[in-house]
Amino acid sequence: MTKGDYSFQDAIADAIKQREEAGQSAFQPNPTQMAELEKLGQQPVPHCREKLHESIVAALRTVYDPELPVNLYDLGLIYDIIIDDAFNVEVRMTLTAPGCPVAGEMPRMVERAVRFVNGVKDVKAVLVWNPPWDKSMMSEEAMLELGFM
Repeated sequence: MTKGDYSFQDAIADAIKQREEAGQSAFQPNPTQMAELEKLGQQPVPHCREKLHESIVAALRTVYDPELPVNLYDLGLIYDIIIDDAFNVEVRMTLTAPGCPVAGEMPRMVERAVRFVNGVKDVKAVLVWNPPWDKSMMSEEAMLELGFM
């Protein structure tokens, strides 16, 4: 198989196979994620939106697609992070496909992670479908991890 023949579906299949071979399930609790989120929860409350935004991005980078070894932020699934004056947060996100089997769980995973950030009053993850996601939205790091580079 050449690099051009390696599809996103191939990457998903490979990631699932690796998890199964390691005896892991898609929704297995992740101690590393919990440790990172606990650190974020212990940081001082940011005094500006920019610092809060940085902490939210750090929290989002702990949330992994259950089928892939890449976090949602680097996959390009997070479209916007809106922080109001009271530090309420809305995360606009998408999925790799509308028929994603974990569509109902992904927004809850995002909300749980962002709630750990010290200073966030409330959080709501909203699924959006425009623009449609495609693999060009991934970071270089994600493309490398999935074998696209």
